[in-house]
Amino acid sequence: MIKKIPCYLLIFVTSFFFGLSSYAQKNDTVIKDTAAVKAKVDFVTKMQLFAKAEAKKSSDEFNADKAVIAQNKILEEIKKAIQKAKIYLKTGVDTVGIKAQLALIVKDYEVAGDGVLTNKGTAQTFRNLTATSKILTELQNKANASKTRLDLHQHTLSTFRYELDSLSSASSLFKFPTDSAFLTKYLQQLIVLAYEVHPVDSALKQANGNIQTLLNKVNLEVFKLQSSLEEIELYQRQMADNTFKREFDNIWGTVGYYRPFDQILSQAKAKGILTLSFYVQNNSGKLVLMLLLAIISFIYLRSLKSIYIENKLLDSSFEGQLVLRYPLLSAVIIIVNLFQFVFFSPPFILSVVFWAIGCICLTILFKNFITKYWTNVWLVMMALFMIAALDNLILQATRAERWIMLLTSISGVVAGTFVILKGRTNELREKWIVISIGFMAVLEVFSTLANMFGRYNLSKALLIAGFLNVIIAILFLWTVRLINEGLFLAFNVYTEQDRKLFYLNFDKVGKKAPALFYVLLIIGWMVLFGRNFAGFEFIAKPLREFFSRERTLGDYTFSINTLVLFIGIMAVSVIISKIVSYFASDKHLSPDKDGKRGVGSWLLLIRISILSIGLFLAIAAAGIPMDRITIVLGALGVGIGFGLQTLVNNLVSGLIIAFEKPVNVGDIVDVDGQGGTMKSIGFRSSVIATWDGADMVMPNGDLLNSHLTNWSLGGNRKRMSIMVGVAYNSDLGKTKQILNEILNADDRISKHKPPVVQYDQFNNSSIDIKIYFWPKDIKDGFATRSDIIMAITSAFKVNGIMIPFPQQDVYYHYPDKANEGEGH
Repeated sequence: MIKKIPCYLLIFVTSFFFGLSSYAQKNDTVIKDTAAVKAKVDFVTKMQLFAKAEAKKSSDEFNADKAVIAQNKILEEIKKAIQKAKIYLKTGVDTVGIKAQLALIVKDYEVAGDGVLTNKGTAQTFRNLTATSKILTELQNKANASKTRLDLHQHTLSTFRYELDSLSSASSLFKFPTDSAFLTKYLQQLIVLAYEVHPVDSALKQANGNIQTLLNKVNLEVFKLQSSLEEIELYQRQMADNTFKREFDNIWGTVGYYRPFDQILSQAKAKGILTLSFYVQNNSGKLVLMLLLAIISFIYLRSLKSIYIENKLLDSSFEGQLVLRYPLLSAVIIIVNLFQFVFFSPPFILSVVFWAIGCICLTILFKNFITKYWTNVWLVMMALFMIAALDNLILQATRAERWIMLLTSISGVVAGTFVILKGRTNELREKWIVISIGFMAVLEVFSTLANMFGRYNLSKALLIAGFLNVIIAILFLWTVRLINEGLFLAFNVYTEQDRKLFYLNFDKVGKKAPALFYVLLIIGWMVLFGRNFAGFEFIAKPLREFFSRERTLGDYTFSINTLVLFIGIMAVSVIISKIVSYFASDKHLSPDKDGKRGVGSWLLLIRISILSIGLFLAIAAAGIPMDRITIVLGALGVGIGFGLQTLVNNLVSGLIIAFEKPVNVGDIVDVDGQGGTMKSIGFRSSVIATWDGADMVMPNGDLLNSHLTNWSLGGNRKRMSIMVGVAYNSDLGKTKQILNEILNADDRISKHKPPVVQYDQFNNSSIDIKIYFWPKDIKDGFATRSDIIMAITSAFKVNGIMIPFPQQDVYYHYPDKANEGEGH
């Protein structure tokens, strides 16, 4: 009998079996998966290691390529630096020239210091200190220029060495290739580069050392010059403070220090040549400009004289025309006497040259023009002045020179006293000369006393100042007179210019010079007179510093000098433009083939060009920044937009007239029925001289917008017409023949376009005839028509041809005889 198995046991056994089966199956799967995973892990590791190795290899190759590029770049820069250094070493600073200049500076320093720093003598002299100071200042400027060049050269050499050292020590150069073949080639390249760098570096080092040695010498010389200038300035200040103190013993006393007179003369000559040569080198441009102005003035005066000779206006006595006697000498006197103020602080020897030239020229002009007495006075004053001027060139004091000074000053006192007592001032052309001669006599008295009692510098200053006062007064007075005569004579013959062009009253010019001329004369006299005294420099120096001191207005820095320079350049530009306008449109200039002067409206363009160039030069000289100019232009733009349209319209119209030239100066025009001659074309307006004698000022904008008729564009031709009537019973053929004969007989009528006589119409009481003819010159048109009318009237009367006039016949009608008693 089979027992029944419990249900729960069956479930347990089944579950165990399936669990065991599942466990066995799972265990087998784990074993298989573990082997696969292990194989997989080995592959990944290998791939990761391979990737890392490849990445490192690529990175190393990239860094190696990068290093090669950097190395090649650095090597190329080193080669370029070597090449630049070689070129600079060949073409650098001229050390030989600097050494020669330094030797010359040392030599000139010894010459300049003679009598001031060495061989001083008993006391210093004002002239010696002044000449020495000028020479040392110039030597210092040259030494500083050499120092600047050497400093720059040394800096450049150091820059080359620094550049080569920095490139040669670059870290990129020391990253060597791992490949032995590349490493060998690279090392060979470095060896070749080292061979190239080493000699250049050595040359730079040697040149730097040589420059430093030379620079030390230059610096030492600069220091010595600066110390000497400070010592001289101290002497000058002491001299200015002790002007009236004794420097030497009385003239009859014992000599404290003796030096041969020939040595003193040699020293004065050497210093004079040095100061003159230095000043001429620095101011050669001004000297050339002075020469050009003298030539231009001579050409103008010669042309003016030719005009006077041609018109038979030249007076044989040259009374009021002395400027035309010798145009070359007059030009030299005017330019030299005025232009000397352009030279700032010139050496005395150059001033003497200018004064001597002026004196010689004026002496020739004076010949047979002033009386013999005053000619002799002038010659005596000029001789005493030349003696005093030559004595003033002696720089170191000697007893012999003091005696010469004493005799010269006493001669001046005697001559001045004689002239004052003699009188005869009525023969003088310029009365102020007597005042200057009297002042000279007073100064020479004080010079004599100062010399006798050991005040050498004061005596010498008074000596030269006394005679210079007379010479400068005479030169300047006659310069003003010659300028005045030149303006007056030019006004008499240059008749087409505006009298107000130079803001001068030409009605007074020629009779009496403007007061401004005399004011400038006095100022110039004071400057030249004061230069002879030791204290003048200490008065002038603060003024120069005041004018040259920089001032700040916002971001703009300026000085009074720059402002004065700006105003001066603009003033000169305006004057030049006015001079061009004044002389370029005159009838005395050579006309062209059409009888016109060929300038006309081009004058406006020339004036605008001159003013524009002057404006740009003034801006550049004054150092005005361009951004400030743009601000000003912007402000002008706003002003133009609001209220200056009319002004700008007239200015632009002036430019259009200048370029298109619809009208020219001297043209005969009709503007809206108003006829006249174009007198001038300005920036804003033009002037038309009407037939009535008035000057009509017309804005340029209105001139362009109006109906303008220019008769001169057609060759100054205008057809004239005459209307005349003859009676009905006249012989018309004979009448026409008479009219043609009258027209053909007048030479003022053009035959190229023959006159025309035409019968026009039957009028109420006459047959009207129209006569047309062309005058050769439009200016003769009205006069020709007037003469022809007179000729026609006379010819008609002779030939019995009647010119009828309008008339009416009144007839009285009487209807019957009964009314005869009645009033009519």
